[in-house]
Amino acid sequence: MKAIKLVSIAALFAASVSSAQAQDSSDPIIIPIHNWSSQIVMSHVIGDILQSLGDHVEYVTTDSQAVYESIRLGDVTFEPEVWEGAFGASFRAAMEKGGIEDVATHAAITREDWWYPMWTKDACPGLPDWKALNDCAALFATPETGTKGRFLGGPVDWLKHDAEKVDALGLNFQVVNAGSAAAIWAELAAAEKDKKPIVVFNWTPNFAEAVWPGEFVNFPEWVDGCDTDPAVGPVPDKTYDCGNPANGYLKIAAWDGMKDKWPAAYATLKKVSFTNHQIAEMAKLVDIDEMEPEDAAQAWLDANESVWQPWTK
Repeated sequence: MKAIKLVSIAALFAASVSSAQAQDSSDPIIIPIHNWSSQIVMSHVIGDILQSLGDHVEYVTTDSQAVYESIRLGDVTFEPEVWEGAFGASFRAAMEKGGIEDVATHAAITREDWWYPMWTKDACPGLPDWKALNDCAALFATPETGTKGRFLGGPVDWLKHDAEKVDALGLNFQVVNAGSAAAIWAELAAAEKDKKPIVVFNWTPNFAEAVWPGEFVNFPEWVDGCDTDPAVGPVPDKTYDCGNPANGYLKIAAWDGMKDKWPAAYATLKKVSFTNHQIAEMAKLVDIDEMEPEDAAQAWLDANESVWQPWTK
């Protein structure tokens, strides 16, 4: 009987310790803000969910590549949108150093690459084959690029290595980087007015595919190493002689101290998963409906309680 009582007391003590450890810290959870709409809205959506649990949240504007080092060091708590094509290398480098955790993978399947609206294919019917770009390069030329075609890339900090791709595949194009995602949408809208051929960096999921039907350029298929090993890919002495992954992941990364400092928030974050459609909805609220990101997050939460409330149980 004494042994049984001792076990029971020990079990009660362990339970009380576990309960005490489950209390989240009153320190703020730091969430990064970048320069594209879905990430900004999603950050506020998750932040609002965590605040509903009683956590304190702060937002900081950060570089979308350097953020993984900030997470690893605990200066930022988590990143809700780790795109394989744009940020996979930075994410993997941080993982190798330690201090950062692969917390969850969204249901969404991503793709990020050169893209054109369908009126461009009418002018250059060899698309989506990448070799057609050189045949039609003059259609994309601007005073800025001279005789070369113009490719409108994403912001420089997205590190898409488009210039390396141009060099590796011998494309008669010049890369011009947009300052933001909004700048890409503005140029697409302007080109639509007179159906001017245009090729830009685009990605899915986002709202653009519903506004401007289009296609991704089909470059040589991505295989592991084509971005780092000249021997991998169709051009033997070049890296980046390939497209980006056509079925990329979208992950959530977190500081590995989060689970101990904010266990309830961490448990919720592990359950978070958004689909392509849900992420496109978030972007649309800002880019089409012109809502402020905070208002867009609240509108999305109000309309999707059945999606996110189970994550908090």
